[in-house]
Amino acid sequence: MKPKTTNKPLSHPELQGPALRQGLWGLLKKRQYSLQLFQQDATAALIVTLLLIPQSLAYALLAGLPLQAGLYASILPAIAYALVGSSGVLAVGPVAITSLLTYSALSPLALPGSNEYLSLAILLALMSSGCLLLMGSLRMGFLANFLSHPVMSAFVSAAAVIILLSQIKGVTGIPVESGPLQVQLWSLVESLDQLHPMTLALGLGFVVFLYTARHFLAAWLMRRGVAQATAALVARMAPLILLVLATLLVGLTDLDQKGIKIVGELPVGLPELILPSFNSDLWVTLVPMAIMISLIGFAESVAIARTFAAKRRQQVNSNRELMGLGLANLAAGISGAFPVTGGLSRTVVNYDAGAVTPLASLLTGLGMILVLLFFTGWLHYLPQAMLSAVIIVAVLSLIDWKQLPYLWRYSRGDAWAWLATASGVLLLGLEIGLLLGVLVSLAAWLAKNSRPHMAVVGRVPGTEHYRNVQRYEVEVDPQLLSLRIDESLMFANAQEVEQRVLLEISQRSGIRHVILMGSGINHIDASGVEMLEQLNLLLQEQGVSLHFSEIKGPVLDRLKNSHLLKLLTGEVFLTQHQAVTGLTGKRRETESPGS
Repeated sequence: MKPKTTNKPLSHPELQGPALRQGLWGLLKKRQYSLQLFQQDATAALIVTLLLIPQSLAYALLAGLPLQAGLYASILPAIAYALVGSSGVLAVGPVAITSLLTYSALSPLALPGSNEYLSLAILLALMSSGCLLLMGSLRMGFLANFLSHPVMSAFVSAAAVIILLSQIKGVTGIPVESGPLQVQLWSLVESLDQLHPMTLALGLGFVVFLYTARHFLAAWLMRRGVAQATAALVARMAPLILLVLATLLVGLTDLDQKGIKIVGELPVGLPELILPSFNSDLWVTLVPMAIMISLIGFAESVAIARTFAAKRRQQVNSNRELMGLGLANLAAGISGAFPVTGGLSRTVVNYDAGAVTPLASLLTGLGMILVLLFFTGWLHYLPQAMLSAVIIVAVLSLIDWKQLPYLWRYSRGDAWAWLATASGVLLLGLEIGLLLGVLVSLAAWLAKNSRPHMAVVGRVPGTEHYRNVQRYEVEVDPQLLSLRIDESLMFANAQEVEQRVLLEISQRSGIRHVILMGSGINHIDASGVEMLEQLNLLLQEQGVSLHFSEIKGPVLDRLKNSHLLKLLTGEVFLTQHQAVTGLTGKRRETESPGS
C-alpha cells in the first residue's frame, strides 16, 4: 500500500511535464527540485539501501561471482541510471534473471568465482552496455515489443524453476550440477547422500520465515492496528531483518564450525575501476548472450517503469531508458560487477517508500558506498543458506503456470509460444528456449495474417451500417458482393484474399460489382498492391467491376503512388453506404425504361 505522499499522483504537477522524462539532469536544469522532494527521495533511498544488502549478496551468489560483486553492482549502476533515466522509481541493480543469464553464459567458459570468471562477467556487462547504448542512439526502444508477453512470461517462469533448483545446494548442502532441468534433477538424485541436516534445518527455516513475511506479515500487522503502508514496508524488509537475526545466530553459536557455510571476509572500500583484457574470440562467443541480456533486461525494466509511471500519470521514454540502462551496465563493468537491470521488488519498495525522482536512485548508490566502507565486516557470519533462501522466495513469485490454461482458452497461438519457450528453457537452455519462443510467436503471427478474416457484409435494415451476413439479418443486392477485409494486405495473405474473392463470385451468379470494404486494412505492401491489380484484371475479364470503400488515408496514399487506381474498373467510395447506394442507383437508372 502506498503512503499518502505517493497516493496523490498530481501532488507535484511540475513532474508531469517533460523534465522528469529527461532524467535527473532535466529536473535540475529546470530548477524543478525542492526540499520536499529531497526528503521523500532520501527516505526511499534509505529503505531500498537496507533491502539491497541481502539481495545484492544473494544475486552475486546466483551469478557465480564473489559476493562483493553484488554490492559493487548496486553502487555506480544506480548512480549512472539516475543521471539520464526517465523513471522516478525504477531501482536498477542486480536481479535474478540477469544473474542467471550471466551464470549460464559464463559457467561453460570459466570456473565460477575465479578471476577469469570475474573478468568475463565484467566483459559481459560492458558488451551489454554497448548493445543498449547502440539501440538507444538509434532510437530502437520498439525492439522490446518483439518479446511478446506470453514468451516473456514463459521465459521468466521456466528460468525461475532453474534458479530454484540451482539454490538447493545453499539450503540443503546437496550440490546440484548446473544445466537444463533434466541435468539438474539427475544431479540432485545422485547427490542426495551429501545432504547436510543442519544446513537443511536452517535453510527451511529461512525460507518459511521469508515466505510467511512476504505473504502474511502485512495482513497480520494491520489486524493489530499498524498502518497499511507501514505494514507493507515492514513485510518487504523481512530479508534485512532475517539478515541480522541469522548473522547473530551463527556468530553467537559458532555454527560455522559445524558445517554451516558463511559469507566470510568481504573487501572493505570502494571497487577499483578496471577494464578487462581484449580477446576477440571471447567477444564473439559472448555477443549472443549480451544481446539477450540487453533485450530481456530492457523489456523487463520498461514494463516495470511504465507500470509505476502510469500510477502517477507520468510517462517513460523508452529510448532514454535504453541510454540509462546502457550507462548503468557500463558503470557495472568498470566497477568490477556484472550486468544489471531494473528490479521489480526493489522498485515496489522504492515506490511505496515515497520516491519521486531519479535522485532516489543516486542516493541509494551513495548509501551502498557507506555500506562498503563501514559495514561489510558485520556480514562475516552471515550464512549462505540465508542468501539462497532470499533467492528462492523472490523467484517463487515469478512462476506463473496459470498463464498457460488462460492462453489455451484465449489464443492457441500464444499458448503454443508459451509452451515452446518454457519447454525450451527447461530442457534445452535459456538461449535456445527464448529463441524458440520468439520463432513460434512469429510463426503464429504469420499463420494468422496469412488467413485474414473476411466477411460478406450487407446493410442492417433502416441504417447505414454494414455487418457480417452470417451474424446479422441484413439486406444484400444480388448483383453486389461486398467483402470486408479485416487484416492488412501483405505478402503473407495476398493470394488468400484473391482466392477468397474469386471463390465468393463463383458461388454467386449475377454478380456485377465487387466492393472491397477496407476499414480493417491498416497497411498494404507491394505484394498487396500487385494482387489487387491482378484481381482487377481477372474480374474485368468476367465483366465484374472492382470498387473500394472506407480506405484509410495512409493506405490510399500508397495506392495513389501505384498504377492500380489508373487501371481500376470501378470507383473509390468514401463510405460503404455511398458505394452500395451509388452502384444500386446507377443500375436502376440503366434498367429503367427509356434510359
